[in-house]
Formats: sequence, C-alpha cells, structure tokens
Amino acid sequence: MMKRRAFLAAGCGAFAACVAHAGKKPLAGPVKIVRFDDAGKPQGVVTVDKVILSSDDWKKKLSPEEFNVTREAGTERPFTGRYWQNHDKGLYRCVCCDNALFKSDTKFESGTGWPSFYAPIDPHNVETAVDLSFGSRRTEVKCTQCEAHLGHLFDDGPKPTGLRYCMNGVALRFAPGRTAPVT
Repeated sequence: MMKRRAFLAAGCGAFAACVAHAGKKPLAGPVKIVRFDDAGKPQGVVTVDKVILSSDDWKKKLSPEEFNVTREAGTERPFTGRYWQNHDKGLYRCVCCDNALFKSDTKFESGTGWPSFYAPIDPHNVETAVDLSFGSRRTEVKCTQCEAHLGHLFDDGPKPTGLRYCMNGVALRFAPGRTAPVT
C-alpha cells in the first residue's frame, strides 16, 4: 500500500511541475531580436542564444547596483540614475548584453525620476512578464536577449502609444549619436 501511495504522490508532483512550467519560455535557447547600429538603423532580425551567466559571472561584469537592478529585479532611487535627465540623441542599450532597447526620440519627461519611453526600439528586443511584488500587479519589462530586469510598463504615457516604459537608468547604457527617425 505504501508503494502505491508513494507512486501516486510522485506522479502528482510531476504533474504539478508540468502544469507550473506550461506556457513559460525556456530559460536558455534561441530568441529573435532586431540588431541596430549605434545610429539606430536596423540591421535585421537575427536569432541569438540567450545570454546566461552565473551570478558570480554577472557580479564580475556589473557594478553592485547594476547587478541588484538587472539580476535581482531591484529599483534605483528616483532622480538619481544616470539617464533620467539625459536629453542627448542616441540609443539606449542593455547594460548586461548590449541589446538595443530604446531610441532617444521616444524618451519623454514623465516626472517620475526615471528615464521613460513611449515605445521600445523594436518589440522583439524587450519582453514583459507579470510582476506581483509589493502586493500589486504590474508589468515588468525585461531584455529579450539576457532577461535583465529593466523596469516596468504603464498605460499612462503620451501619444502615439499611450505607454510609459519606466526604466532604471542603471540597467541601460547610452550610445550617443545621431539616431535614425522613429519608424
């Protein structure tokens, strides 16, 4: 009788694990992104492997604050980040993997103290996930290529999208230059 119960318990556990995993993207493997040069010109859709490093390797590559925000879903204090007041033309890339994320042409003053954009450079380059932390439901924004936590998405932005990608400046690397117009 115990063998049967153990067998059933193991089967139920395996089933629960399958249900929990259903619909989730694999952590590793190929993803499609659009490559951009530093002028913001698209170089085409490419298939790349996700950038996956150990915590120790990320800690070697990133500053403590960059690691906390991008790898542990932290948040930098408002009005302290390196890009919240940046008005230069250029491209914002992921600090972890250099994936192109936003053009300066889509940046706007949100009054929140964080860099805010009304659209990503291309929908392939960012992904969203449900964030239930702090007792509320929010939409987390991540880098498609390395799954770095970038910030959150809200529906109170300006036209033409009505969206506000509220990003942590510490999760971004700014590439100054003349960007191609937003398309």
